[in-house]
Amino acid sequence: MKKLVTDPARVSVAPQVPPVHPRKLAKVPFLELSDGRLQGVVSSGSDIERVYVSSISAGEHGLDCSTNNNRPCGGLGSSPCKHIQALLAEAEKQFGTERVARYLSIEVAQGQELAAGLRPARVKGQAAEVFSSFLRHLAYLEVPVTTEPLPELQWFPAGQAQP
Repeated sequence: MKKLVTDPARVSVAPQVPPVHPRKLAKVPFLELSDGRLQGVVSSGSDIERVYVSSISAGEHGLDCSTNNNRPCGGLGSSPCKHIQALLAEAEKQFGTERVARYLSIEVAQGQELAAGLRPARVKGQAAEVFSSFLRHLAYLEVPVTTEPLPELQWFPAGQAQP
């Protein structure tokens, strides 16, 4: 029987952090803590062909929300729109409230929602980059199943490595 390699210096895969709570991907199919932002794609409630690219920047809590066609969200003002609220709620399920609060530098009292700790300001975000990242992740779903190594997926967390 093969022994699993547990020394992090000897494995070629990144450790994968399991979600805190299971989440439904229909409303928020993509989210990530990246580039100093909580960013992701949120499905439109009224049009199946439309998605919103939403983000909250860490520190200053800059909010940005626009459609996949680069049209600004009509609900975004000086407070988070429903798309950003959905993004934040799903991030809490995926990463946990403490991790999201720490990443975004949100200070909230015990039992208070993260949105209450935001000091939002509207900023122009990186919608094109976020949407491009989402499309890149979708492309991985179409990679044919194979046992051969795929160079473009060597970064992908695949579990424990075998010696």
